[in-house]
Amino acid sequence: MYTEAFTHYSQALGKEMHMMIYGHDGLPFLAFPTQDSMCRNYEEFGMIDRLSGYLENGRIRYFVVDTVDSESWSPKDWDKTWRAARQEQYFHYITEEAVPFILDRTNGWLPITTGCSLGANHAVNMFLRRPDLFSGMLALSGVYDSDCFFDGWMDATLYMNSPERYLPNMPANHPYIELYNRKQNIICVGQGAWEEDGIRSLRYLQSVFEEKGIDVWCDFWGYDVNHDWPWWFKQMDYFLPFLLGDR
Repeated sequence: MYTEAFTHYSQALGKEMHMMIYGHDGLPFLAFPTQDSMCRNYEEFGMIDRLSGYLENGRIRYFVVDTVDSESWSPKDWDKTWRAARQEQYFHYITEEAVPFILDRTNGWLPITTGCSLGANHAVNMFLRRPDLFSGMLALSGVYDSDCFFDGWMDATLYMNSPERYLPNMPANHPYIELYNRKQNIICVGQGAWEEDGIRSLRYLQSVFEEKGIDVWCDFWGYDVNHDWPWWFKQMDYFLPFLLGDR
Protein backbone atom coordinates (compact mmCIF):
# COMPACT_ATOMS: atom_id res chain seq x y z
CA MET A 1 0.00 0.00 0.00
CA TYR A 2 1.24 3.47 -0.84
CA THR A 3 1.97 5.40 2.38
CA GLU A 4 3.39 8.89 2.74
CA ALA A 5 4.12 11.13 5.72
CA PHE A 6 3.81 14.82 4.88
CA THR A 7 4.86 17.76 7.06
CA HIS A 8 4.29 21.44 6.38
CA TYR A 9 4.14 24.74 8.22
CA SER A 10 0.62 26.06 8.74
CA GLN A 11 0.23 29.81 8.40
CA ALA A 12 -3.23 29.62 9.99
CA LEU A 13 -1.96 27.83 13.11
CA GLY A 14 1.59 29.12 13.24
CA LYS A 15 3.18 25.70 13.63
CA GLU A 16 4.15 22.54 11.79
CA MET A 17 1.32 20.18 10.97
CA HIS A 18 1.45 16.62 9.72
CA MET A 19 -0.62 14.47 7.41
CA MET A 20 -0.55 10.76 6.62
CA ILE A 21 -1.57 9.67 3.14
CA TYR A 22 -2.69 6.10 2.49
CA GLY A 23 -3.48 4.73 -0.95
CA HIS A 24 -2.50 5.79 -4.45
CA ASP A 25 -5.86 6.57 -6.06
CA GLY A 26 -9.62 6.52 -5.63
CA LEU A 27 -12.29 8.43 -3.74
CA PRO A 28 -10.44 10.75 -1.34
CA PHE A 29 -11.32 11.01 2.34
CA LEU A 30 -10.20 13.79 4.66
CA ALA A 31 -10.04 11.92 7.97
CA PHE A 32 -10.07 13.56 11.40
CA PRO A 33 -8.58 11.60 14.33
CA THR A 34 -10.27 10.93 17.64
CA GLN A 35 -9.90 13.48 20.46
CA ASP A 36 -6.36 14.82 21.01
CA SER A 37 -4.92 12.38 18.49
CA MET A 38 -2.69 13.00 15.51
CA CYS A 39 -2.35 11.85 11.94
CA ARG A 40 -1.24 8.26 12.70
CA ASN A 41 -4.39 7.63 14.76
CA TYR A 42 -6.14 5.57 12.07
CA GLU A 43 -3.04 3.48 11.52
CA GLU A 44 -2.36 2.92 15.23
CA PHE A 45 -5.91 1.75 15.99
CA GLY A 46 -6.17 -0.55 12.97
CA MET A 47 -8.54 1.34 10.68
CA ILE A 48 -5.99 1.53 7.87
CA ASP A 49 -5.49 -2.25 8.03
CA ARG A 50 -9.26 -2.67 8.00
CA LEU A 51 -9.50 -0.57 4.84
CA SER A 52 -6.39 -2.03 3.21
CA GLY A 53 -8.28 -3.84 0.46
CA TYR A 54 -9.94 -0.63 -0.72
CA LEU A 55 -6.69 1.33 -0.37
CA GLU A 56 -4.49 -1.17 -2.19
CA ASN A 57 -7.00 -1.54 -5.03
CA GLY A 58 -7.20 2.19 -5.66
CA ARG A 59 -10.85 2.49 -4.62
CA ILE A 60 -10.22 5.02 -1.84
CA ARG A 61 -7.43 7.27 -0.61
CA TYR A 62 -7.11 8.52 2.98
CA PHE A 63 -5.60 11.85 4.03
CA VAL A 64 -5.42 11.86 7.84
CA VAL A 65 -4.62 15.22 9.43
CA ASP A 66 -3.34 16.29 12.84
CA THR A 67 -5.70 17.90 15.33
CA VAL A 68 -5.27 20.81 17.73
CA ASP A 69 -7.91 19.42 20.13
CA SER A 70 -5.48 19.67 23.05
CA GLU A 71 -5.49 23.44 22.51
CA SER A 72 -9.16 23.94 21.61
CA TRP A 73 -11.76 21.38 22.71
CA SER A 74 -9.98 19.59 25.56
CA PRO A 75 -8.24 21.98 28.03
CA LYS A 76 -11.15 23.14 30.21
CA ASP A 77 -8.88 25.22 32.48
CA TRP A 78 -7.66 27.39 29.56
CA ASP A 79 -9.21 30.68 28.49
CA LYS A 80 -12.38 29.82 26.56
CA THR A 81 -12.14 32.74 24.14
CA TRP A 82 -8.63 31.66 23.15
CA ARG A 83 -9.71 28.03 22.78
CA ALA A 84 -12.63 28.99 20.51
CA ALA A 85 -10.31 31.15 18.40
CA ARG A 86 -7.87 28.24 18.12
CA GLN A 87 -10.63 26.01 16.75
CA GLU A 88 -11.49 28.69 14.20
CA GLN A 89 -7.83 28.82 13.17
CA TYR A 90 -8.00 25.05 12.71
CA PHE A 91 -11.05 25.50 10.47
CA HIS A 92 -9.01 27.88 8.32
CA TYR A 93 -6.06 25.49 8.30
CA ILE A 94 -8.29 22.71 6.97
CA THR A 95 -10.18 24.76 4.39
CA GLU A 96 -7.34 26.97 3.19
CA GLU A 97 -4.31 24.69 3.49
CA ALA A 98 -5.16 21.01 3.89
CA VAL A 99 -7.99 20.86 1.35
CA PRO A 100 -6.03 22.66 -1.41
CA PHE A 101 -3.19 20.19 -0.83
CA ILE A 102 -5.63 17.26 -1.22
CA LEU A 103 -7.18 18.78 -4.34
CA ASP A 104 -3.74 19.17 -5.87
CA ARG A 105 -2.93 15.52 -5.14
CA THR A 106 -6.24 14.25 -6.53
CA ASN A 107 -6.61 16.48 -9.61
CA GLY A 108 -9.47 18.38 -8.02
CA TRP A 109 -11.46 15.43 -6.65
CA LEU A 110 -13.40 16.78 -3.66
CA PRO A 111 -12.82 14.68 -0.54
CA ILE A 112 -15.42 13.23 1.79
CA THR A 113 -14.94 14.31 5.40
CA THR A 114 -14.89 11.50 7.93
CA GLY A 115 -14.15 10.97 11.60
CA CYS A 116 -15.04 9.04 14.73
CA SER A 117 -16.01 10.59 18.09
CA LEU A 118 -14.62 14.16 18.20
CA GLY A 119 -13.30 13.53 14.70
CA ALA A 120 -16.94 13.21 13.60
CA ASN A 121 -17.61 16.65 15.06
CA HIS A 122 -14.85 18.09 12.87
CA ALA A 123 -16.08 16.16 9.82
CA VAL A 124 -19.65 17.45 10.15
CA ASN A 125 -18.66 21.01 11.03
CA MET A 126 -16.24 21.34 8.11
CA PHE A 127 -18.75 19.94 5.65
CA LEU A 128 -21.70 22.02 6.85
CA ARG A 129 -19.67 25.24 6.80
CA ARG A 130 -18.01 24.64 3.41
CA PRO A 131 -19.98 22.10 1.35
CA ASP A 132 -18.40 23.57 -1.76
CA LEU A 133 -15.08 21.98 -0.74
CA PHE A 134 -16.33 18.43 -0.08
CA SER A 135 -18.29 15.67 -1.78
CA GLY A 136 -19.98 14.48 1.41
CA MET A 137 -19.48 13.38 4.99
CA LEU A 138 -19.32 10.11 6.92
CA ALA A 139 -19.40 10.79 10.66
CA LEU A 140 -19.45 8.10 13.36
CA SER A 141 -20.34 8.57 17.05
CA GLY A 142 -19.98 12.35 17.21
CA VAL A 143 -21.44 15.08 19.40
CA TYR A 144 -22.26 18.18 17.39
CA ASP A 145 -22.46 20.93 19.97
CA SER A 146 -19.87 22.51 22.23
CA ASP A 147 -21.61 22.15 25.60
CA CYS A 148 -19.74 19.00 26.65
CA PHE A 149 -16.42 20.79 26.11
CA PHE A 150 -17.18 24.41 27.04
CA ASP A 151 -19.72 23.86 29.85
CA GLY A 152 -22.42 25.85 28.06
CA TRP A 153 -20.21 28.89 27.40
CA MET A 154 -20.59 30.47 23.96
CA ASP A 155 -19.24 33.33 21.89
CA ALA A 156 -19.63 34.21 18.22
CA THR A 157 -16.55 32.21 17.21
CA LEU A 158 -17.54 29.05 19.04
CA TYR A 159 -21.08 29.41 17.67
CA MET A 160 -19.67 29.01 14.16
CA ASN A 161 -18.08 25.70 15.21
CA SER A 162 -21.20 24.23 16.87
CA PRO A 163 -23.53 22.72 14.23
CA GLU A 164 -26.36 22.31 16.74
CA ARG A 165 -26.29 26.09 17.24
CA TYR A 166 -25.82 27.55 13.77
CA LEU A 167 -27.70 25.08 11.56
CA PRO A 168 -31.17 25.78 13.05
CA ASN A 169 -30.69 29.46 12.14
CA MET A 170 -29.84 28.80 8.50
CA PRO A 171 -32.45 30.53 6.27
CA ALA A 172 -34.75 28.19 4.38
CA ASN A 173 -33.53 29.61 1.06
CA HIS A 174 -29.82 29.43 1.83
CA PRO A 175 -27.90 28.17 -1.24
CA TYR A 176 -25.97 25.69 0.89
CA ILE A 177 -29.11 23.58 1.37
CA GLU A 178 -29.24 22.75 -2.33
CA LEU A 179 -25.51 22.09 -2.25
CA TYR A 180 -25.84 19.73 0.76
CA ASN A 181 -28.45 17.74 -1.13
CA ARG A 182 -26.12 17.08 -4.06
CA LYS A 183 -23.69 15.30 -1.74
CA GLN A 184 -23.46 11.93 0.05
CA ASN A 185 -24.17 12.54 3.73
CA ILE A 186 -24.13 9.87 6.45
CA ILE A 187 -24.08 10.34 10.22
CA CYS A 188 -24.20 7.24 12.42
CA VAL A 189 -24.30 6.58 16.15
CA GLY A 190 -24.61 3.43 18.24
CA GLN A 191 -26.99 3.11 21.18
CA GLY A 192 -24.66 1.21 23.49
CA ALA A 193 -22.06 2.27 26.06
CA TRP A 194 -20.75 5.86 25.98
CA GLU A 195 -23.08 6.89 23.15
CA GLU A 196 -25.67 8.81 25.21
CA ASP A 197 -24.49 12.29 24.19
CA GLY A 198 -24.13 11.22 20.59
CA ILE A 199 -27.69 9.85 20.48
CA ARG A 200 -29.11 13.07 21.89
CA SER A 201 -27.04 15.19 19.53
CA LEU A 202 -27.89 13.25 16.38
CA ARG A 203 -31.60 13.09 17.20
CA TYR A 204 -31.63 16.86 17.48
CA LEU A 205 -29.64 17.35 14.28
CA GLN A 206 -31.93 14.90 12.49
CA SER A 207 -34.93 17.06 13.40
CA VAL A 208 -33.13 20.14 12.05
CA PHE A 209 -32.21 18.36 8.81
CA GLU A 210 -35.83 17.32 8.33
CA GLU A 211 -37.10 20.84 9.04
CA LYS A 212 -34.67 22.38 6.55
CA GLY A 213 -35.17 19.74 3.87
CA ILE A 214 -31.55 18.59 4.10
CA ASP A 215 -31.00 15.01 2.96
CA VAL A 216 -28.78 13.24 5.51
CA TRP A 217 -28.85 9.53 6.32
CA CYS A 218 -29.00 9.56 10.13
CA ASP A 219 -28.48 5.96 11.23
CA PHE A 220 -28.96 4.72 14.80
CA TRP A 221 -27.37 1.32 15.40
CA GLY A 222 -28.31 -1.18 18.12
CA TYR A 223 -28.14 -1.09 21.88
CA ASP A 224 -25.03 -3.32 21.82
CA VAL A 225 -23.15 -0.86 19.60
CA ASN A 226 -20.59 0.96 21.74
CA HIS A 227 -18.47 4.08 21.27
CA ASP A 228 -15.32 2.22 20.25
CA TRP A 229 -13.12 1.24 17.34
CA PRO A 230 -14.45 -2.32 16.77
CA TRP A 231 -17.87 -0.88 15.96
CA TRP A 232 -16.43 1.93 13.84
CA PHE A 233 -14.68 -0.77 11.79
CA LYS A 234 -18.05 -2.46 11.18
CA GLN A 235 -19.74 0.82 10.34
CA MET A 236 -17.04 1.67 7.79
CA ASP A 237 -17.48 -1.81 6.25
CA TYR A 238 -21.20 -1.14 5.96
CA PHE A 239 -21.23 2.44 4.66
CA LEU A 240 -18.27 2.44 2.26
CA PRO A 241 -20.06 0.42 -0.45
CA PHE A 242 -22.85 3.03 -0.48
CA LEU A 243 -20.35 5.86 -0.93
CA LEU A 244 -18.58 3.96 -3.69
CA GLY A 245 -21.79 3.12 -5.54
CA ASP A 246 -21.45 -0.62 -4.87
CA ARG A 247 -24.89 -0.79 -3.21
